[in-house]
This record gives sequence, C-alpha cells and structure tokens, in this order.
Amino acid sequence: MSRGPRGGVKGLIPHSRSLRWKIVLLVALACASMALTVGVLVHDSVLRRSMHEGAGRAHMALTTALEDASAAGEEGPRVSPGELPEALLWQVEHGGEATLYENGPPAPVFWAARREGGKLYAVEVDMTADLLTRQALDRHMWKYSLLTLGVVVPATALATELPARRLRRVARTARRITAGDLDARTGTVRGGDEVAEISAVVDSMADSLQQRIDTEQRFTADVAHELRTPLMGLVTSAELLPEGEVTDMVQSRVRVLRDLVEDLLEVSRLDAGAETSQRGPVDLAALVRDSVARTGLAARVTERDAAVVESDPRRLDRIVSNLVVNAHRHGAGRVEVAVAGRTVTVRDHGPGFPADLLSHGPQRFRTGSAERGHGHGLGLTIASGQARVIGATLDFANARDGGAVATLSLPQDGTPSEV
Repeated sequence: MSRGPRGGVKGLIPHSRSLRWKIVLLVALACASMALTVGVLVHDSVLRRSMHEGAGRAHMALTTALEDASAAGEEGPRVSPGELPEALLWQVEHGGEATLYENGPPAPVFWAARREGGKLYAVEVDMTADLLTRQALDRHMWKYSLLTLGVVVPATALATELPARRLRRVARTARRITAGDLDARTGTVRGGDEVAEISAVVDSMADSLQQRIDTEQRFTADVAHELRTPLMGLVTSAELLPEGEVTDMVQSRVRVLRDLVEDLLEVSRLDAGAETSQRGPVDLAALVRDSVARTGLAARVTERDAAVVESDPRRLDRIVSNLVVNAHRHGAGRVEVAVAGRTVTVRDHGPGFPADLLSHGPQRFRTGSAERGHGHGLGLTIASGQARVIGATLDFANARDGGAVATLSLPQDGTPSEV
C-alpha cells in the first residue's frame, strides 16, 4: 500500500497545491510588496528633499551672485530669455522669480532666475552629485531587498517543513485507516498547535472506529453462534417433513438460512484472525474445474499454462466458488473462468462492480448497487478474507466492454503477499 510522500528531499519539492508552498509564496509576496512599498516611499521622500534642497541652493546661489556683483559694481549673472528653459521663463514672467530642475544632458541642473529692474538674471547649480547619490540609494534598496528575499524565502521554507511533515504524517495515517489498517496511529505529536489537535482527533477517530468494528464483529460472531444450535435442529426437523411442495420450500429456505449463518461464522473467524492455511501442492486448473462443477452453475473454463501451486486447496475452492456464485447472482450473461499460470480470472457480462466496491473493496451486507441484484454481500467479503489467509491477492475491476472482473493472483512461494 502506498504510504504517500515522506519528508526529506522529496518533501522539499514544490507542489502547486501544497499548503507549505502556498505559505512560502505568500511570505515572498508579502516581503516583495513591503520592499517595493518602502522603496517607493524612500525614493519619493529623498527626491522631494533633494528637489527642495536643490531649489534652495539655486536660489541662494542667485542671491549671492547678485549681492557680490552689486558690491563689486558689476552687472551680475544677466541672461537673455532665449537662454532659459521655456517653463522657467514662463514662471519668471508671471512671478518675478522661479526655480526649475532640468534633468538633461550634459548634466542635471537646478535653475534659479529673477527679473529685477527690467533685467533677467539666472544661475544654474550642478545636481550631478545629488543624482548619483539618489541612484546609489535606489540600487542599495533593490539589492538589499533581493538579499532579504533570498534569506526570508528559504528560511520560511525550512521553518514550514516541520509542520508540513507532521501534516503529511497525519495524512498517511488517515490513508492507512481508510485502507483498512485500523491499528494505524499518528503517535505522540509534540506541541499544542492545530497539527497536534488534528493528530489527536485522527487517533481518537481511529480508536472509536476500531471499537465500533470490534463490537460489530463480536456481535456478528455471537449471533451466528447462538443461531447455529437451534438452526441445526431446524434443519433436521425440516428433513423429517413429508415430501411436498411446501416441504421443498421450507427446506430450501432453511438451507439458505443455514448457509447465511455459516457465512457469518466464517466472516467472524476471518475478522478475528483465527483462520490458518494448510498448504500443499495444488493443480490449479483441476481445482478450478472441480470448484466450478460443485457450484452446479454454468461457466466456461479456459486454461493456459496453468501452474501447480503451493496453497490451501479448501480455501482456494472456497474463493473460486464464491466468485462464480457472485458472478451468476449479481452479473448477467455468460460467466467465464480463465486459468493462466498462477492467476484465476472470473468474469461476467453484467453491469460491473459498483464504484464503491472498486474504491474500498467488498463490505459485508452491501451489494453495492441495485443493478447487481440483491444479497448479503458476504460472498466477496469471504473470498477476500480467504485470499489474505493464503497470501493471495484478489483484485476487482470492470472490463472495458462491460462486465465485472475478479482476478485471483497466487504468490510465487505460497507466502502472504504484502498488502
């Protein structure tokens, strides 16, 4: 039985639907969003401060130049309107004085211009050093943001490995319980978090389920044992009735009831693990022919390289006869039994096995679907249990062209196969 992915290298492989990698992706997106937001805010703040300081420096440079020229009796930094940027000239014409940042070749500059006494004065301050400082700050912001992501994302992946591994352990245990291993438990999980709570709930569920099934099995065994003694008397009494149509009907119903009780007893022994295999050499083809003949039902038997196996003939006969009877009772059309090597295949041409049986295996008192008729669901349950006792594998499938297919595969050495 597959036990699912384990921890280690395999657990580190990304999976689009993995909760762990969704958390890692969420953390990465959160860190990237935060870094982008902080970077934009810092860049905008530094740019505004730089523009403010640049405007102040340009204004101060123009004022200083005019004062120095006045003190020296000179004219000052006079310019013609064509030398100024149009945006700056427009501001000066409307406000008398203005500053303007111009980020163009050959270098970024901050202009300051003033109209005084009908004359136009202007200076420009080189902002190259300021621009290089801001560009260096932006580069450092991006570099350290990427470095932070490079540290945070792997750290998050490693930090989430332990809870992810614990969750996978709980999932493996749940799958084992679903497959029928009621002894499976998650074990003691440290911590008081949600994973530990889920683990405790799964273990508690398994305990409760096992107790319910044990109670059901004990009840089935007790009922079957209690019915067996009075039923034997009823069978004997029915045999003493005078011949007639009513007697035949009574005897037939009594035999059905007897077979049901015997089936219940057999199921209870299989559940309790009380059945043991008595192995010996078995001609598989001959045994299958005899088993089919004893059922008294029509079935076409074919053979191909049939093997002589080391197994329990009584249990093999029980499995084959139950499969043939089930095919006649719940299937339709002809029943075919094929023996090839160490494999026996029983097929009918009815509606096929229901999806629930294919997914979870046969279950007592459940026939699966109305299309496959009515019954107690014990035949396939017993066949599966007996197959486990002799170490064989019994698989159920539906043929592509219709019909149910049951395949019994015997192990090579006669020892129980791994389930």
